[in-house]
Amino acid sequence: MTFHVPAATEERLVALADTDDKQFAVVTRPPKSKRPAGDEKRVAGVDFSKVKKFTDYRRMFDQIGKEIDAVFIATPNHHHAPAALMAMQLGKHVYCEKPLCHDIFTARRMAEFAAKHKVATQMGNQGHSCEGARRLCEYIAAGAIGKVTAVYAWSNRANGSVGPRPPQEPVPAGLHWDEWIGPAPYRDYHKDLHPHEWHNWHDFGNGSLGNMGCHILDGAFWALKLGHPTSVEVEEMLGGSKECYPLGTRIRWEFPARDEMPPLKVYWFDGKKRNAKGSAAADNDTPDSIGSSVQNLPPLVEELEKKHKIKLGGNGALYVGDKGVLWSDTTCASVRIIPEKQHRATRVPPARIPRIKGSHVSDFYRACRSGKPACSNFEYAARLTEMILLGSLACIAGPGRKIEWDGPGMKCTNLSELDRWVKCPVRKGWEV
Repeated sequence: MTFHVPAATEERLVALADTDDKQFAVVTRPPKSKRPAGDEKRVAGVDFSKVKKFTDYRRMFDQIGKEIDAVFIATPNHHHAPAALMAMQLGKHVYCEKPLCHDIFTARRMAEFAAKHKVATQMGNQGHSCEGARRLCEYIAAGAIGKVTAVYAWSNRANGSVGPRPPQEPVPAGLHWDEWIGPAPYRDYHKDLHPHEWHNWHDFGNGSLGNMGCHILDGAFWALKLGHPTSVEVEEMLGGSKECYPLGTRIRWEFPARDEMPPLKVYWFDGKKRNAKGSAAADNDTPDSIGSSVQNLPPLVEELEKKHKIKLGGNGALYVGDKGVLWSDTTCASVRIIPEKQHRATRVPPARIPRIKGSHVSDFYRACRSGKPACSNFEYAARLTEMILLGSLACIAGPGRKIEWDGPGMKCTNLSELDRWVKCPVRKGWEV
């Protein structure tokens, strides 16, 4: 929420909702000097004594809904949908962090709600507003690297764990635990949940892929006109359990041909490599057996870095065509053809995609005022999110268990036990 409060203070901030009382102090302090000067000045100029504070957004909407025009949602993933759906139902514009929600069924429902209630929406994959993302699309459309048949994406995040759930602990002072659990199945408080480690757990987050995929794979989804994959499979994973995501994965999606584009395989690598002395079976992983600090990277990344004496970063993607390879960084802000000599020799294609003036947040505010869709509105963002959540679903299925996916029917045709994660149950009192 520390990013979103400065963004909200571009307009009149009327309320904050957080389940942790300590967060009110954190987000209402003037930002540290490393933040843009404009953010610092705006936040320092807000009289937060006049900003209403809630520990439950349901009560916020009930009590002051008429005072609200738009909301920013920056919660654990399992709270994205209830907050957004409640807001849209009341006719409020919604900026929601990535991924759009926690399960595939709800992603489609959020897109439907946005269209039904005619509200402005934006998902927080900020790179979608960047010049680089548009250049990526234009390079690929112009055939700069030929027909793309594979994408290799990677992230240094290791949002997962091993072993059983930690023992119950006292709820920290000021943390409203029942509200934090919200729509998810109730459990007692334990460490490795709040404030950040919820990413690791099936009931609340979507692992490293859910954390970073909407940034890193956005360019592939957009430029390569992706829709429903025919299958998704975890080829390898490190750690994980029946309740938590792994610490390292290699995931593969398979997409059919699209228009003039050939069939495509998309690969995702995240987290850590297995310790050379560790077990070969994920079920036997322990903290000791996964002690490696070596990042789990696509072999092609290591090959290109060595061959061309370059560094491609801890997060990024490679697009492999029959005429070359293109690289993008975490958010597609930077895009280059490899090697640099080929990049310099390639004509920059005409700018055919409309550019965004200002920031991703500015684009959202513009949509609120004009009625014209923001660039990562929920119609687009829900489809991107669905691809990402399918990868998380494959992590729950486990390595070697290929999911055959019926996109229009929204079901795993060969693993019906995963249906519970396609449409997660909602705890009583949190239904929308």
